[in-house]
Amino acid sequence: MAEPRPNRSVLRSPGQGPQSGGGRTRRTDGGRLADTPGDAPSSDRSVEAIRRYYDTFAEGEADRLTKDVAGRVSFEIHRRFMVNHLTKSQRILEIGAGPGRFTTVLAEHGARVVVTDISPVQLHLNEVNVTAAGSEHAVEARHTLDVRDTSRFPDASFDMVLAYGGPLSYAFDQERQALAGLLRIVKPEGVVIASVMSLWGSWRARFPGATQLAIRYGTDVTDAVIRTGDLRHVPGMTHVCRMFTWEQIATLVAECGGEILAGSASNWASLEDPTILADIERSPQLWERFIAYETAACASVGARDGGTHILFAARRS
Repeated sequence: MAEPRPNRSVLRSPGQGPQSGGGRTRRTDGGRLADTPGDAPSSDRSVEAIRRYYDTFAEGEADRLTKDVAGRVSFEIHRRFMVNHLTKSQRILEIGAGPGRFTTVLAEHGARVVVTDISPVQLHLNEVNVTAAGSEHAVEARHTLDVRDTSRFPDASFDMVLAYGGPLSYAFDQERQALAGLLRIVKPEGVVIASVMSLWGSWRARFPGATQLAIRYGTDVTDAVIRTGDLRHVPGMTHVCRMFTWEQIATLVAECGGEILAGSASNWASLEDPTILADIERSPQLWERFIAYETAACASVGARDGGTHILFAARRS
C-alpha cells in the first residue's frame, strides 16, 4: 500500500487484477439496501486480501506515479500538500509507504522515518529503492502494519503521521478506530496527513466503468456503492475499498477528536485530455504555471470531491 495511489479508487469492471472477494448487496426488511453487503468478507478477510494484492502487485507500484503525465501531476499535488507541514528533524510514521516515493521526499526534508506497510513485499521494495536513492540514513525502522492497529506505538510518539495511498479506505468498517489511533500517536502540535479514495471523483474518473456496472448488475448495486462508498457491494469485484466524500471525512475527523487543518483533491483538470497535458509538460514555464493552478483548484472547497483521492491534514482538537 502506498499512496497517493490515484488509480486505486477504481470503479472497475469485476475480473481485473488479483481476486479480493467481493460481496453482493442485500435488502433489509424494509426493502432498503444494507450498508454492508450480506456476504462480504469480514474486515479482517478484506484487509488480508489487500495485503495479498500488494504483495502480488509488487514492482508495479513503483512506477505508477511516473509512467504517465496524470500520475506525475498527482504526485506533485501530494508532495506540495505534505511539504506544507514539514519542518526539519521531524519524527514521522509513514503508513502505506509502498516502494518509497514519499519516503525519499521525507528524507530530503531531514525527517526521521518509521516506515510501515501492510505488504512485506512492498516493505522490501521500499528498502531497495530508498537505499538506491541514497536516503536509507533517514529510516529509523521498518514494520509491517495494519492501519487499524497502531497500538505498538506510545501516545504522542510522532511529529507527523503520513498515510498516503488510501490506507483508511482499506480499514473496512473500522476507519474510526484507525483514524483515532493515528491521532493518538501524533503529538498535540503534530499533524496527520492522509488520503482516502474519493467517491465522486472516482465516479467522475471512471464513469464508463461505473456505467457498465449498472448495466451488468442493475441499479441496486450502483445505488449501494454510491450510498455507502463500499465496493464490496459489487459481485466479484477485485481490489475493493471504501470511498469517501469530503463531508464524510470532515465528520470522521471530528468524531475521532480531531480538527481539519487543510484539504485537497489529488487531481482536477489533470483528469482530462492526456495529450493536452503532455503538450503542457514539454514547456517548463507552462508546466509550472499549470501545477500552480492545479494545486489551487484541488485545494478549493468546491473541488475537494473531484479527484480520485481526497487529501486531508488534521490534528487533535
